Amino acid sequence: MKNKHIAIQPTQIENRIYLIRGHKIMLDIDLAELYGVETRALIQATKRNIGRFPNDFMFQLTVTEWEVLRSQIVTSKKGRGGRRYLPYVFTEHGAIMLASALNSERAVETSIFVVRAFVHMREMISVNKVFAQKLSELERRVGTHDEEIKALIAAIRQLMQPPQTGKKKIGFNHQSQ
Repeated sequence: MKNKHIAIQPTQIENRIYLIRGHKIMLDIDLAELYGVETRALIQATKRNIGRFPNDFMFQLTVTEWEVLRSQIVTSKKGRGGRRYLPYVFTEHGAIMLASALNSERAVETSIFVVRAFVHMREMISVNKVFAQKLSELERRVGTHDEEIKALIAAIRQLMQPPQTGKKKIGFNHQSQ
């Protein structure tokens, strides 16, 4: 029986991408679910093909990294049905390499969705950087304009004041006595 065509929403993947050690990564358990295999099978496949997974494709989290990540994603603690070992994480390239290590139709199809999710996130970050730069530039411009506008308003107010001179008024002055 052939695998049915799968439909994965981009947000299903993007919500599972985290930033650790300066890399956007996905957890082994999340990739296993997406690829339709058990986590242990995914890890076994990577260990059988360890040459395909250098440190910039896959690495194991430290205790501290796992504690921080676990607090963000709310997973169970050790001894309560949770993991008994530190998870492996995969960068974009590692997630793609998994498709060849798992060698299943679903893995290949899913890897396309994973790549698209990573690319989409990279584009979003790029757009946000450009937007932040433009906002900073606008802020600098407005900051100098505020001072110029204040000076202009002060000059207009000075012009609106009647002139104060010590001279007598010229003309007929009628005084009633």
